[in-house]
Amino acid sequence: MLRSYLRLLLFAFGLLVGVQVPAFLDAYGQRVEAHRLESVESLSGFSETARRFFGGDLHKLVAHYRASDDAVMRSDAASLDHLVSRAALLEREWQAMQGPWHARAWHVFSAADQRLLAETMAGYRYQILLDPSAIAWGLSCALLLAALVESLLVMLGSLLLGKRRRALYR
Repeated sequence: MLRSYLRLLLFAFGLLVGVQVPAFLDAYGQRVEAHRLESVESLSGFSETARRFFGGDLHKLVAHYRASDDAVMRSDAASLDHLVSRAALLEREWQAMQGPWHARAWHVFSAADQRLLAETMAGYRYQILLDPSAIAWGLSCALLLAALVESLLVMLGSLLLGKRRRALYR
């Protein structure tokens, strides 16, 4: 009887963890998009200057700043280069979050920007969404977790009990 309750508890835990996945993916995507929009806004003046003088190429603008005789311009080149690099990173992250659910999940779990991921985790509030993707994630995680733990326990039990049985027959 205790074993049945433990199975139910394990299944419920897997279900609750699984329903968090779509909400977390959505939270990460929203954070990326907000940062990306802010980055575009921060670069808007520089983008206009690059459009007028360098065919829209911000890297050429950065190179121009670096080659300037003015110490202030050279100093600002590093700041502008950082803004351009950050905008490119956020654009790549945003593009990755525009794919199908499995591509988004794989990206977040394997290749997401660590700072954005940590920021998302810090601001994430657990919630239970009952949309089809959350239900599918929840049931999948619950079944997978229950099957893995039960299989592991059965294997351990057969190893331990198998040794005892062999010892009894000697």
